[in-house]
This record gives sequence, structure tokens and C-alpha cells, in this order.
Amino acid sequence: MQEHYYELVVKVSSHHELFADFLADTLPIGFEETDEGFIIRSEEELDTIVWGLEQFAEALQKALGAPVEVECTQKKLQNSDWVESYKNSIEPLAIDKFYIHPTWNDNHPNLINIVIDPALAFGTGHHPTTASSLRAISKYVHKGDRVLDVGCGSGILGIGAMKLGAVVDACDTDPVSVENSIKNAKLNDLEFHSIWEGSASNLDERYNIVVANIVADVLTFIANDLKKALADEGVLILSGILNKYEEKVLNFYKDCEIIEKIAQDEWVTLVLKREKK
Repeated sequence: MQEHYYELVVKVSSHHELFADFLADTLPIGFEETDEGFIIRSEEELDTIVWGLEQFAEALQKALGAPVEVECTQKKLQNSDWVESYKNSIEPLAIDKFYIHPTWNDNHPNLINIVIDPALAFGTGHHPTTASSLRAISKYVHKGDRVLDVGCGSGILGIGAMKLGAVVDACDTDPVSVENSIKNAKLNDLEFHSIWEGSASNLDERYNIVVANIVADVLTFIANDLKKALADEGVLILSGILNKYEEKVLNFYKDCEIIEKIAQDEWVTLVLKREKK
């Protein structure tokens, strides 16, 4: 271990989820999410990441036509105790029936435990989109259901469904996310029925529940794929939607009935039911 490491504290003014996606696609290492942004730690200097974040913010601002600010502060610190400091910063979280915690915390005696190692993945339940998706899964997934998790990330949503007795398939276009989902499932002594790198297009299977915690634009692009994957009267759980884009997304799901909207902060999760054909 080197004597020093570098810590980069990133604060973003808006579009936290888009910056998280950018870092997930760019960084060869994990990162910690905070209310204001992110913390990245590495034994190598992070100047290139700072430049990339600034360029991404500039491109995002041009695309959206609205101010997007990013503030980066890099420090060189002693390498002796950052692992323990990091562990102490990850708090267990209770969400309805579920208790999400890292490997170094004990199980909850009365809730359904989901073990997620933050060193392996970025979805730990603390972000509003993940939390509201888990609330929907807690309510609508039942034993024996066939579930498809599109854009599985850390695998936390599929793991939650499996803990409720569902048979779960999952996919993600990011191979690292697929690997992380498999590892996190093993931490919970579970296994996906099927998991693959790629999309949900051209599937032969039909599912009782399809969940997709992605960004609003992607949910509009893949709307037909998600609906085709549903069994008759199946339920769609759509998350990752800023509330100002809710109507935009719903325009692509007009053939579905709105069962519930779960709002948290500036985010909304939509629970839709496929009408009978």
C-alpha cells in the first residue's frame, strides 16, 4: 500500500443521476455517493477525472439549455485509515420490508436482509430512485412471479425480488454492472435465473413484473421493449425519472394504467399496469 492516496470530493448543482451514470461508465474504481455529489478515492491522481467531469457538465449544460455546475476538490491524504473511514460512512438502511446493509454490518432480525458490498457496486438503496423502486417491489412482487430487471446496476432490485420468492432475469448494457449483480446475488446466497449483457429487446419470455430504474430518456426509447416483455396485466415499475419529465415518459406508456406514483425528493417512480390485449 502506498503512503498516500487522493480523495476527490465532487459537488453537483443538479442531475445527480446523470453524473453518477457518467462516473460508472468512466471510472475503473468505485465511488461513494453523497447528498451533494460524490467522493472518489484512488492511489493515483484524479486530475483526468476532474477534467472529464467539467467537460461532461459543459456538454450537459449545452444540451439542456440550463446551468449545470460541478465543483471538484482534490486532496492528498494519508493511506492508513481511509478504508475504515469509508466503511463508517455507509449506513444500513430500512426500506419497507427490506434492510440493506454492507457486508460488515449484522442482519436485521425482523426484516428481509439484502447485503450489498459498496466496493462492488454503486446502487446501495440510498438514492431516492433505488429506494422508491424497492418500495414498489416490496408491494407488488409476490412469490412465484417472473420478474425482469432492466438496467440492473448493482442487482439490488432483482435481489429484493428474489428475496420475496420471485424468479428473476436481469440485463444491463454495462458488463461491469452484470458482474457486480452476480457478485452481490452470491453475497445473498442467491442466483439470477438468467442475466446478460445487453438490452431487453426480442425476448421470448413474458414477465409478471418488469422493473427499470434508468433515466427518463432511456425509458422512452425502450418503452416498446419493456411493454412487450410484460405478461397480460403485468406490472411495470419505472424509476430514475425527475418529476419534471414525468409527463414526457407517460406519453410513451399511454396504453398502461397508472396504479401508483411514488415520489421522493425531485424523483418519481411510476407503477403501471398493462391493459388486457
